[in-house]
Amino acid sequence: MAMSFGRLAGSWSGTNGFRLMPTEIFHEAPAAAQLTTAADGHDLLLTYTWAHPADGPQDGLLLVGSPESGQQGVTAAWGDSWHQKPAILTLTGTLADGGLELMADYGGGWLWVISLHGEHNDTLVLTMQNVIPDEQATEEVPAGPYVAMVAELRRQS
Repeated sequence: MAMSFGRLAGSWSGTNGFRLMPTEIFHEAPAAAQLTTAADGHDLLLTYTWAHPADGPQDGLLLVGSPESGQQGVTAAWGDSWHQKPAILTLTGTLADGGLELMADYGGGWLWVISLHGEHNDTLVLTMQNVIPDEQATEEVPAGPYVAMVAELRRQS
């Protein structure tokens, strides 16, 4: 596969930390994911589950296409039962240092950043950041990115 995520195909489980705002502490809960490839190994499909502290079990998916030959730019589609519904959000990004970095503007200068990194074939980290635009910043909540969600997963045998 052009993206080299085929080595990470399989079942994963671990924990997920979630917070709505950067001033909050992370709510930790169990998480799981399934990573597969499709279209002759050219596309990556990640499905995952996590739990919201008040709204309970949630799930999502991330579909990423391989870059054009000789390129690193990718396009992805993301949906999540809590963060991104009912429409799919289209993100663009790059493959860098064995990882995937994606970004999309979801309105009014607010950005959503998703990264996926696999370490040593036995650890998978899915991180989601919210980026606060300058005009929405306050003394308590400065402009810029903060981690809203991070799943740290281990391969299941």
